[in-house]
Amino acid sequence: MTAELVRGQNHPLSQSRLEIRISAGTPVVAAAALGDESGRIHGTDWVAHPGAPTQPGLEVSRQAAADHRLAVDLDAVTDAVHRVSILLALPAAGVGPGPARFGAVAAPFVAVTGLDGEEVASYTITGLEAESAVVALELYRRQDAWKVRAVGQGYAGGLAELLTDQALREAVQLAGTIDEAVARGLARSVQAPPPRPSEGDRSRQAATPAVGPDQGGTAPQGTPGPPPYGGQPAGGHGQGGAQPAYGAGPADPSATTGGPIDYSHPRRQTSAPPPPPPAAPQPRPGQPAQPVAGDATGWSMEERLYNQVWGMFEDLARTTAAYRSAVDFAESRMDKELEQALSDPRSRLGGQGDAAREAARARHTELVGQARESLDRDLAHLVAESEVVEPALPPAFARWDNPAWHAYRVPMEIPMAVRLGDLRLPEADPLRIPMLLRLPLERGLWIDSGRADSLDGSFTDSHDMRRLAVETAVAHAARLLAVYPAGEFTVHVIDPAGSGAQALAPLTQTGVLAAPPAQGAAGVGEVLGRLTQRVDLVQMALRGGAPDALPPGFDTSQHLLIVNDFPHGFDDRAVNQLRYLADEGPSVGVHLMMVADREESSAYGPLLDPLWRSLLRLTAVPDDHLADPWVGHAWTYEPPVVPPGSQVLHQVLTRVGAARRAWRR
Repeated sequence: MTAELVRGQNHPLSQSRLEIRISAGTPVVAAAALGDESGRIHGTDWVAHPGAPTQPGLEVSRQAAADHRLAVDLDAVTDAVHRVSILLALPAAGVGPGPARFGAVAAPFVAVTGLDGEEVASYTITGLEAESAVVALELYRRQDAWKVRAVGQGYAGGLAELLTDQALREAVQLAGTIDEAVARGLARSVQAPPPRPSEGDRSRQAATPAVGPDQGGTAPQGTPGPPPYGGQPAGGHGQGGAQPAYGAGPADPSATTGGPIDYSHPRRQTSAPPPPPPAAPQPRPGQPAQPVAGDATGWSMEERLYNQVWGMFEDLARTTAAYRSAVDFAESRMDKELEQALSDPRSRLGGQGDAAREAARARHTELVGQARESLDRDLAHLVAESEVVEPALPPAFARWDNPAWHAYRVPMEIPMAVRLGDLRLPEADPLRIPMLLRLPLERGLWIDSGRADSLDGSFTDSHDMRRLAVETAVAHAARLLAVYPAGEFTVHVIDPAGSGAQALAPLTQTGVLAAPPAQGAAGVGEVLGRLTQRVDLVQMALRGGAPDALPPGFDTSQHLLIVNDFPHGFDDRAVNQLRYLADEGPSVGVHLMMVADREESSAYGPLLDPLWRSLLRLTAVPDDHLADPWVGHAWTYEPPVVPPGSQVLHQVLTRVGAARRAWRR
């Protein structure tokens, strides 16, 4: 029976290997600290946090998330440890979006469970107001037995004040390290979808989430209604409450201070309910329901497909997490049974010991087989759903080999999102989930040209990697140009040495660029100066409450700046302007797409770290660097690929160029 604790109450623990499950109404940072008999933390290596997620007996999440699962093994801590404190904190201002105090969000809930998922004790942390960090629970040792105590001690000064109160000398430095780790987590997170529709609106069953050392992700929230320049419209136009980040994470919509969010279309005036989704054909008796494209909620087929894709992404994340959790449990159980069988010298040798070992392995095989059977059943449904959803996707959501592109026409309205590649997990290799990023973009993009090896073991030299990176950037830019109405998306290119001329040819030859690619230091300075001035003008107009005061004929379209071969051709002034555009540009419709190798700019040191963190890192070859916001899986990102010999990219850009020329007349 679960013990529902109140502040100060304790409860005995009968198990040494535990999970700490945390639920909050907003992304929180979870950490765990080891303490001596007086509760004193002896050093930074006594704290498990996102920057150092594993310590002896502890494993915590690498990201901020609204849901966490922390692993604790009390048998693995040293004899000097008498306390294990579970710490929660809101991301520091400037690190991530969200509220600044716990009083603005729902009370966090913390539960202690065994590895089998059975809840031992739980605690709802109430009474918090101005606090931004809190000691939630404390596992403590008394006469060789462990107990859990509900603490709920909050600190308005955040992690630094909390750690200082725990007698840690390096409290301020460690708090900064944790903030830095959380910021890195934000940079690699997959952008989260809107809340899923109720189970009655979907044919599949949700899988149970599982234990993972890197659970969770950011859960930023969107604000209702689009800002004048570049902000993201609210949520997913579906039903539900707050929105939780493909990397992005697949962490970047506008922040709110908590509370429910209206996901209705900001410009739709009617109050009539949305039309019902397409009806699925009646299944045969004893057979599962057949999937149908567009079975999620939404006002249009585009919204339904968008929400359905995100539902598939979440379902794959959770069913895989359930499988991995079951396998971990089976292995843990087998290890324990083998340890017990070998601990008795009388049964270590002979038939009795062999029988015990075989029985343990047989139980392990049975548990793993059951988990795999459940996973295969869920994957079969997801594959069947993908087979009907993929052909039904509109061009903005479709792969380049989708027939929808053959009937492409320049749109009259901006779609909800754009596809920037695919995501997959190793347990479900044939299944690809579209990576949809909301429009307008909330973060710039970084096409990493520095990785020279692929997940399949193949090797790509640096020259080919740079070429592939520019080609990937061109494919992304073409997709963005294709989904915007004529005249509402402008692309600029900086190519200081002209090294990307061949790969950039589809953009230059079809006339979709605002001007030829800028070359040399003078060209770099001119483009950066012009876009920086644009950002300044729009910001001043918006902050002054006079958006109509912009100069006559001011171009209000979204702007994308593709930067190739950075940092070549950039002086200190240009680097600072680039950082300024990365930080301030997205809010007023100016976005960056960097094609760069981070190592080549290492001479700048930490000066450029905020730049890389502010961009969503994508790769030119498959790479498992993105995390989902639920359980923190390492998803393999696959860049968009134009079929060999296909002219679809050139055809689409030709039509975009013609539409742009007609619009200018």
